[in-house]
Amino acid sequence: MKSAEAAVIANEEIRPGVYLIRLECPDITSRARPGQFVMVRCGEGPEYQLRRPLSIHRTDENKLSLLFNVVGKGTRWLSECKCSEKIDLLGPLGNGYEIYPDSKKLLLAAGGIGIAPLVFLAEEAIKRGREVTLLLGAATAGQLYPKRLLPAGARLVTATEDGSGGEKGMITDMLPDFTDGIDQLFACGPLPMYKTVAPMAELKDKPVQVSLEVRMGCGLGICYGCTVKTINGLRQVCKDGPIFSLNEVLWDKLADI
Repeated sequence: MKSAEAAVIANEEIRPGVYLIRLECPDITSRARPGQFVMVRCGEGPEYQLRRPLSIHRTDENKLSLLFNVVGKGTRWLSECKCSEKIDLLGPLGNGYEIYPDSKKLLLAAGGIGIAPLVFLAEEAIKRGREVTLLLGAATAGQLYPKRLLPAGARLVTATEDGSGGEKGMITDMLPDFTDGIDQLFACGPLPMYKTVAPMAELKDKPVQVSLEVRMGCGLGICYGCTVKTINGLRQVCKDGPIFSLNEVLWDKLADI
């Protein structure tokens, strides 16, 4: 797969340490599906050889957006990119979420930065005439994804651990209250969130798709650095995922990251 050069259109800090970068990249945007990701070269020189995997946050004609936390040298470099600068991307990669043809009511659950791929999914679902409810959780109100950036047409329910925004608690505490009548659940968040959700009786007969985040080396299925254990044997998150059925992954075999 060839890499593509993307021009920076905008780069905004929407929350402390959280950036939304908008790029012009028709080669990738035209093929992107919700849940897929790109591998981003964050910088120049030998210390930046390993790319960073970032979910495709949303698309608009020939433009795409990426949402990311600044957690190290590479993402710090990305956060400082200016308009008209060029960034090297590889993608779109991965399998993406699947909305079943007969599904009408969709529940989306995002924990923290897990909102990244779910905005794209919500927009696509609304375009297809689906009813979308979005559960959005964070530690504090100041860490919640801005409501102004969410797609119109989705029902929003928020929760914060300290009660400073929306309901007090974790979105996993609220989840059982929203499972009746839904056709599919889509989730993205940290591993502890999935480990809490996996045994829920309310989801026993519901199709649940989750976006799995692990450390990646190449993003192409070559290095095997993102291998996980599933009921179907060893799978690579970059190639076989990052979207998996909730009951497919052996969650007790995964270490929290």
